[in-house]
Amino acid sequence: MKKLFFTLILLSSVLSAQTKTDADFASRLKSTFSQSTDCVNDFEKVLKPAELQSLNTTLNAFEKKHLYKIVVITTPSVEPFQSFDEFAVDLDKFLSKDPRLDPTLLIVVSKTLRQIQVLSVDFIKYKLNAEDTQNIISTYSIPELKKGNYFKALEQASNEFMKKLQQQ
Repeated sequence: MKKLFFTLILLSSVLSAQTKTDADFASRLKSTFSQSTDCVNDFEKVLKPAELQSLNTTLNAFEKKHLYKIVVITTPSVEPFQSFDEFAVDLDKFLSKDPRLDPTLLIVVSKTLRQIQVLSVDFIKYKLNAEDTQNIISTYSIPELKKGNYFKALEQASNEFMKKLQQQ
C-alpha cells in the first residue's frame, strides 16, 4: 500500500508537468492502482485490520445495492501539493478516470495534518449538498476524530452519507 500511496503522490506531481511524461506515468500508475479497488485505502494506518475490513464490507455492500461508490482514503502527507484541498481534488480527478475506482463520494482524511475533505460528484447534489455534507462531518466525524477514534468517525459519517444517498 505504501507503494500505491507514493505512486499517487508522484502521479500528482507528474500531472502538473509535461504531457508526454504524464501519459507514461499515468499508464504505470493505472496498472499499480488497478490492483486495489477497495473502498477504503488506509495509507496512514489509522485503522486496525478488522476495522478496515468492516468499513470496506459496509461500503462495498452499499455500492452493490445502490450503485453509489463511497471511497475513503487516509494519508499522512500531501507532498508535493501545497494544500490538502489541492491534493484531494487531484486525487478525485485521477480516480474518476477509471470506472472501477470512480467515487461518487470521496472522503480524504489525514491524522497527521488534522484535516478531512469530502468531495462528491455533481449528480448527487440534489440528495447531498455542501451544507448536508458539512453537517454530517461536523456532527459525526469531528467529535470522534478529536477523540482519536478514526474508525468510529468514518463509520458514522459513512452511515449518514449512505442514509442521505438512499433518500428519494
